[in-house]
Amino acid sequence: MKGPLPAILDGRVPRRVLALIVFALLFFSCSLPRIAVLRDPLTPQEHIDLGVSYEKRGELEAALKEYGTAAKAMPLAYLYMGNVYFEEKRFPDAERAYRKAIAKTDSAEARNNLAWLYYTIGSNLEEAEALARKAVELSPESEAFKDTLAKIEEKKRE
Repeated sequence: MKGPLPAILDGRVPRRVLALIVFALLFFSCSLPRIAVLRDPLTPQEHIDLGVSYEKRGELEAALKEYGTAAKAMPLAYLYMGNVYFEEKRFPDAERAYRKAIAKTDSAEARNNLAWLYYTIGSNLEEAEALARKAVELSPESEAFKDTLAKIEEKKRE
């Protein structure tokens, strides 16, 4: 017989060489587990921008996913999430998202949007008025916030 196998079987290959071959086979045949660290190439603002793009195209679940990713580092994304939930008429989810945005950012817009949600569903009008007043206080130049407050006050009088 010719070739390396008969030489190994006959004992003509030194033990050191044989040990090296066995080691090499074991080492290279079993790959070691690798830890891959994936880095998100997008910034939180880019996730929000992408979410806005999805939202404009009516892809609301994709928008929510992007806003959720952004919210980890940019809590104002909860405002955007609330807006999508509001559009889908998922009012309890919208309320939770607006409350998170308020708690984490003290956003006048989140306050106004939560007030508008309460106005829309016709509940919590006292809280809606307080939220709208605070939104106007934080952004006195906003006509939209003043309009929300006026509509809530009118509804309360009815």
